[in-house]
Amino acid sequence: MASQLRGLIHFVRRQRKPFKVNLAKNIIQNFSLALTDQYQSIYITALGANPIKLGYVNSIGGVAGAVASIPIGWLADRFGIRRILLSALPLMALGSVIFALSTSWEITAIALLVSVLSFRMAMTVCPMICGSTLRDEERVMGMQLCDTLSALPRLAAPMAAAYIITISGGLNAEGIRPLYWLRGIGLLVAALIIYLYFTNPMEPRGEAETPNIVKDLQRVFREGRMVKRWIVFLILSILPFYLYPYFPLYAKDVKGADQYILALMNTASTLIVVLLSLPTGGLADRFGRRRMILSMMPLYCASLLLLIYAPSPEYLILAGLLNGFNTLIAVTQGAITVELIPRELLGSWFGVLGLLRGLVGVLAPLIGGYLWEALSPSAVFYLILAAQLGKAAILLSMPPEVTRG
Repeated sequence: MASQLRGLIHFVRRQRKPFKVNLAKNIIQNFSLALTDQYQSIYITALGANPIKLGYVNSIGGVAGAVASIPIGWLADRFGIRRILLSALPLMALGSVIFALSTSWEITAIALLVSVLSFRMAMTVCPMICGSTLRDEERVMGMQLCDTLSALPRLAAPMAAAYIITISGGLNAEGIRPLYWLRGIGLLVAALIIYLYFTNPMEPRGEAETPNIVKDLQRVFREGRMVKRWIVFLILSILPFYLYPYFPLYAKDVKGADQYILALMNTASTLIVVLLSLPTGGLADRFGRRRMILSMMPLYCASLLLLIYAPSPEYLILAGLLNGFNTLIAVTQGAITVELIPRELLGSWFGVLGLLRGLVGVLAPLIGGYLWEALSPSAVFYLILAAQLGKAAILLSMPPEVTRG
């Protein structure tokens, strides 16, 4: 155990400074966001939204992400990741303040628009840091290590949030509201870390070339490997993340979960990530990324089935535990995503993917809301199960040399 810890410390020490500073930023950012993750949809519905209106609110956020993604990735290529992060984090804090001040569900739509726009800015450039600082042969390991260490605060944040809710008035709007003030403060601390210590991991292209966003995007599709097929795969992959607002709402309204069950679901999900990220990264680098993804998908599907058929709220904690495998899958997929495109086009590539995420973010919550109302709440999760089958078929159709086995 001691030798493994020394190995991890050595791994982090030999990485470039931007990777280490981004890791510190992610730790603060993730704790702040985890305070509200499980409670946001409950907060919005407590302010008057029904499941369909909840879908509308989240779709507005998807529009913001879709519109901004391509220019953000392109601007990061041209002018540097640091500038994007220093814009994104204060804007994310502003979104938290608007949430805290909301008195109706309509105002939360503005808060979510600002929050999603800024989050998309940060998430578009975050994988660019790993893509430009980590060596190919240890990229999954590095990404999983970053995910593990930055996930540690998520073990504590949900229960801390549940306690704050309890002493602030219970699982209602007034009980949840203080969490957004705390979230805003944490995000400003993350911004300060970037301002003081972060440097660009690769030289911005600036104005040395005549700006041509169309040309860069054309190069992505011309020089990338199996880009179109991977885009379809990723669309199916991100569907659960944009339907996530219905997970805690389902647990509360259909299965009778209270704030502590919701917190334990989130903590259990994070626990899987913390315990298995490093072994998953090592195995993926050694035995193949496709094999690891395919081996974890049945466990994630089991979490969805357990959520649907749980006979009592306590079983939801196990569903939350198995749900963590979807995060492990996403990080492993992220290594493949980085390697399909020439490194100097990563910003444009992640801009394209951000646009597609935004479009899915517009449609998925609306579809989820209508499935909830027109069919049944569990229909939302059957849709996610169908998407997993589509993912498996696409992944099996791709050559092992492209997905690294």
